Amino acid sequence: MPAIKAILFDLDGTLIDSLADLAGAINRMLVDHGYPARELSVFPEYIGDGVRQLVCRALPEEARTEAIIDACLRDYQRHYESGWHDQTVVYEGMMETLTQLKARGLKVGCISNKPHRFTTLCCDYFFPAETFGIVLGQRDEVPRKPDPAGAREAAASLGVEVSQCAYVGDSGIDMAFAKNAGMLGIGVSWGFRSVEELHKHGSDVIVDHPCDLLTLPNLL
Repeated sequence: MPAIKAILFDLDGTLIDSLADLAGAINRMLVDHGYPARELSVFPEYIGDGVRQLVCRALPEEARTEAIIDACLRDYQRHYESGWHDQTVVYEGMMETLTQLKARGLKVGCISNKPHRFTTLCCDYFFPAETFGIVLGQRDEVPRKPDPAGAREAAASLGVEVSQCAYVGDSGIDMAFAKNAGMLGIGVSWGFRSVEELHKHGSDVIVDHPCDLLTLPNLL
């Protein structure tokens, strides 16, 4: 395996614990439309495949029409806009790990299925300026993960080969994304999904704490 020169991160469930704010916005949207709120425990299975899928999965099955999803999506985004950093926190040890990775000369980026605007808002708010060499959220013109398009864009922007990148994430979608792009897939055990899911989707490595990233072989 070539030396790893860049480490790319998923956002929700990997860099930040945003579950409560995501769930809060969804539940306010559901109540607005006369649907029952969901328990926090179900949200890890809803998150990771884009905002439209998040809204769709939260709705009762009989309400999952295109018109209702469209209306609820607009209201969800309005609610999330007003509370996206109320309870969200950076995972313990992540800030220090990112600082050390950059000090070693590695390039660092973020690729998320969260809408691009909110992805950049979160990265700018929770992390120091210039932490990330590139930040890519979900955009209409680019297929979302696990399609490898975002990985190729990030690698080109950072001046490295895709094969010289590792991708760090908490879901099977993230591991499939890494595999589809030819990146090293690093699963995290502290996120929203299970370790079993990470293994099932081809993770190369599982780490239990952000600082474990500093001990991986083949880092530049």
